[in-house]
Amino acid sequence: MAVNLNIKKVKTTDLELKDRLVAVQRVTKVTKGGRHFSFAAIVVVGNENGIIGYGLGKANEVATAVQKGTEDAKKNLVKIPVYKGTIPHEQTAKFGGAKVYISPAGPGTGVKAGGAMRAVLESVGITDVLAKSKGSSNPHNLVKATVLALLELRDAYTVSEVRGVSLNTVFKG
Repeated sequence: MAVNLNIKKVKTTDLELKDRLVAVQRVTKVTKGGRHFSFAAIVVVGNENGIIGYGLGKANEVATAVQKGTEDAKKNLVKIPVYKGTIPHEQTAKFGGAKVYISPAGPGTGVKAGGAMRAVLESVGITDVLAKSKGSSNPHNLVKATVLALLELRDAYTVSEVRGVSLNTVFKG
């Protein structure tokens, strides 16, 4: 699986980010004195205009875990090409046991995606998309696979720059 190496990291300054809690899991550590409970939260942040990041936070309380996850997500922001509320082309990706397929849709379709994928797609600002997840339904791997699929998207301007040809040539071919 070739990962797009020209990932553009984004700074958090001057961005109005909205955070979405994808999942909270209670984790148990069994010790000699009994069970010790802690929480792991996966959070997605985005400005609903092509910028997204995800993060994992672990703590003894849910609120602290969510706060740590949000801070972690703000450190890993990336830019995604969104074209008229949808994606430029269809894409598949795999992370762990989770496989995702995302496809562009016409205006008015809405976000046809479930659970963890929906949070990621809405945070990035995509309003019309068809999505399918196969394999594992683990929210951690689903979020990572969805972000990986979004990172592999390339718009027509990027393709024309990489090929060194004009935009008209890209649309003819």
